[in-house]
Amino acid sequence: MTERREELARRIEGRLAGRSGRALWRSLEELSREPAVVELLRAEFPGLPDLAEARVGRRRLLELMGASFALAGLSGCGPGEAAGDAADQAIPYVAMPPGLVPGVARHFATAVTRGGYADGVLAIHQMGRPVQLEGNPEHPASLGALDPIIQASILDLYDPDRSRMVLTAGRAASVNGLVKALVDRLPALGAHGGDGLRLLTGTVTSPTLAGQIAALKQRFPALQWHRWEADGRDTVRAGAMLAFGRPADTVLHLDRAKTILAVESDVLDSAPGHLRYARDFARRRRAAEEGRPEEMSRLYAVESVPTLAGARADHRFAARPDEVEAVVHALAAELGVGPAEWRQGAPGWLGAVARDLSANRGAALVHAGPAQSAAVHALVHAINGALGAPGHTVSYIEPVEADPVDHGESLKGLVADMAAGRVDTLLILGSNPIFTAPVDLDFAGALGKVPLSVHLGTAVDETAMLCTWHVPEAHELERWGDARAFDGTVTIQQPQIKPLWGGWSPHELLAVFTGETRPDGYAILRAAWIERFQGKGDGERLWADALRTGVVPDSAAAPVSVSPASDLATRLPPAPARPDGGTLTALFRPDPWLRDGRFANLGWLQELPRPFTTLTWDNALLMAPATAERLGLQNEDVVEVRTATGQLRAPVWRVTGHAPDCVTLPFGFGRKVVGRVGRGVGFDAFRLRPLDHLWQLPGVELRKTGETYRLAATQHHQLIDSPDVVRHATLDEFRQDPGFAKRKEPEHSLYPDYEYPRNAWGMAINLNSCIGCSACTAACQGENNIAVVGKEQVLRNRQLHWIRIDTWYEGEAEAPDQTYFQPMPCMHCENAPCEVVCPVGATMHDADGLNVMVYNRCVGTRFCSNNCPYKVRRFNYFNYSADDNRLSQSWNPDVSVRARGVMEKCTYCIQRIRNARITADRENRPIRDGDVKTACQQACPAEAIVFGDLNDKDSAVSRRKASPLDYGVLTELNTKPRTTYEARLRNPNPEIQEV
Repeated sequence: MTERREELARRIEGRLAGRSGRALWRSLEELSREPAVVELLRAEFPGLPDLAEARVGRRRLLELMGASFALAGLSGCGPGEAAGDAADQAIPYVAMPPGLVPGVARHFATAVTRGGYADGVLAIHQMGRPVQLEGNPEHPASLGALDPIIQASILDLYDPDRSRMVLTAGRAASVNGLVKALVDRLPALGAHGGDGLRLLTGTVTSPTLAGQIAALKQRFPALQWHRWEADGRDTVRAGAMLAFGRPADTVLHLDRAKTILAVESDVLDSAPGHLRYARDFARRRRAAEEGRPEEMSRLYAVESVPTLAGARADHRFAARPDEVEAVVHALAAELGVGPAEWRQGAPGWLGAVARDLSANRGAALVHAGPAQSAAVHALVHAINGALGAPGHTVSYIEPVEADPVDHGESLKGLVADMAAGRVDTLLILGSNPIFTAPVDLDFAGALGKVPLSVHLGTAVDETAMLCTWHVPEAHELERWGDARAFDGTVTIQQPQIKPLWGGWSPHELLAVFTGETRPDGYAILRAAWIERFQGKGDGERLWADALRTGVVPDSAAAPVSVSPASDLATRLPPAPARPDGGTLTALFRPDPWLRDGRFANLGWLQELPRPFTTLTWDNALLMAPATAERLGLQNEDVVEVRTATGQLRAPVWRVTGHAPDCVTLPFGFGRKVVGRVGRGVGFDAFRLRPLDHLWQLPGVELRKTGETYRLAATQHHQLIDSPDVVRHATLDEFRQDPGFAKRKEPEHSLYPDYEYPRNAWGMAINLNSCIGCSACTAACQGENNIAVVGKEQVLRNRQLHWIRIDTWYEGEAEAPDQTYFQPMPCMHCENAPCEVVCPVGATMHDADGLNVMVYNRCVGTRFCSNNCPYKVRRFNYFNYSADDNRLSQSWNPDVSVRARGVMEKCTYCIQRIRNARITADRENRPIRDGDVKTACQQACPAEAIVFGDLNDKDSAVSRRKASPLDYGVLTELNTKPRTTYEARLRNPNPEIQEV
């Protein structure tokens, strides 16, 4: 088997030599036109392994489904808390609450945090239970959109592996015992002013929690508060201190930016405010198709690891970490904020970028991601100042984080004090430092010297196992709280359900240290906000309004006036030298879905393909194809990674567009103390991550072990062999030929045309807006009760996602000129090839022209899937919902749960269409444009998806389809798809094209 893999790899490398051009490809194997891959293309659908060989054991099936369709564990919890009542007013249904109509969803505003920063959401309730999350349109951070991690919060709420009881030394204990142990310790702590009392949290933006900590410091003056986020923003904070001499947060205004330079930027995928930034960026990119071509923005990107911003760039430059920093130094020199010698060795394209930025003074900005050094961030502030960005494309505000500090140094100080015996009592709130702390700190060893340690967490994790006490934490959807968004706006978090396992909130646990034996989270939060509302009007009315809208008015952070120090360049270290030839640098990056590992037990996120790699259920050692070739490595080869901090074994995966001479270690995998879904998945990159090199570690050695490890990637699933799947052009080409995306359609058909007098539903997907974030895929899974199938089934091409994100590349394998993302749901063809081959009429057209599935007719022949040229149909090989009634507690009751042996696919969210029709009929009116939003459309932060009635010529979808950029995929087959696309436009710099 190994010999066959190596022979295939050699043939692929040979075929790649000299192959480039404008053809689009999805993987290195496809680019090489290797016969094995061509055979898959010609077969239209990959051959399926024998069903008997793929049988899934009941235990593994229930493990996966236990997290996919979450177990609620309680029957009939009421929504009283979500309506703004105290926790003890959330009661089971004995009598039907007034205003509740079975089958009609109710919405309650709250927020979900990531890295401490809030995104506003609306929790959708069905019969008193939250079953789904949507973005809050009134919230400045979400604007009605969500990302996959936020959507998976509903799965986290019902996770059956959540912590259910108080533990002491790993054994069950009582809440009273915990409270007594803490209260009994207060006199001794008070006698010494709190000396030896330490608090460890993540990033805190909650005004109420920050106020409680400040009150504790007044009572215990010697209390020390430490912070740690494994994927934090220390370099961003330090860069502001270097540039301004004080902390300040940066808010971007991408809707005002004409020219942007992204330096390995997370602005579109994970930065605080990324949903807002994605929307602003996409709206500016649509200027050309809306008749304002001169306003279309231009994006440059320089990065070592591919990012979503880099994929959307008009010009992307892959560079080693030292080269990235050198580029920023050279750009500073070009713009007059650095010495001339910094220009030495600058790439040829940099001058053109600098001139473009300067030409758009006041409408240009530069942004760097958290993996860049503090020096880079300081220079970015200086460059933005030289470009006139402050007050236009960039704003500076007071820090959103309460009492910001350097997290790495803070944790280092805590560990040193613990090891020295200076810590008597340690309280850890929602953090897992045993797993995430830098390997050279030995947090576990130091923790063993602390007499009393208390861990508050939603799961019994690595840290909980080593603490004296573990306290189950109430989920964010179960508790009262508050948090700030990226711009400082506050949202009140109100519980959507009574705590399933009696968890505590951080507010309640901290209250015990003030002597309260029965703390009430609702009372704590409400009292704090009624006090803040004093002098601003009726406090009760303001409190109620904040709960209803999900936003506290006028709570955004105050702007600050700062400017970079005039001698900044002289205080910065020189750009790093290039590493010795042949040496490798390890880049530590968070997994896009699991982040620091806290989401490892969520099956939705484990099975969601990662951007660029399309990997599921594993991480891998990522590297450029050229680096892999130099080292004689192929995909799935297992290597031993050796660094000064240790060693580990990892499988290799080649990534198009990755910088050479460096390798990426995604962290967040390799959990050992976690639930049944995430346990033992992937390798633990934290084992090599030191404090002084949190993002990049030089001097890495790789040793080939001769072993292989199968990785479940989806890049070869649902292959389509067509040159016109993605259509694109430059802005100048569009000006010269606005109809470039149009092709001659078939003029004759043997099928008669049908009339749809009521509604004719259709969808338009704008490739000029899509950023490839996978929010649509996650939203579809939550809305339509789509099961998680597990790694074994993904390896057999059996994942069930109804909408996939195809990634296409153009150009060279090492550094592709462009990357294109294309969401691919069911096309709902007018002449659907699937319908004519179904022997039992299970797939058919309804009165509105939807291609629908009648599940109880389907007998599983899969003829429809074989005949679908778009490869968008999914077959249930097993009864993934099992026969456990507890699974039903988190399902969307408006959507059927499919049984084994039936085909399923995108339905255009027909349940939402039916609900809109019922409402319209009740009000004696037609369905209005905008009444129906599909789940994918609603979640999309870039507004790339539009859905509506094609019979309404004034509808948004009709206007989109009237664009000259609109086209259908594979229309040469005369399928007449209802889902069409708008072609991608690029805005390249002519100077760089010449270079």
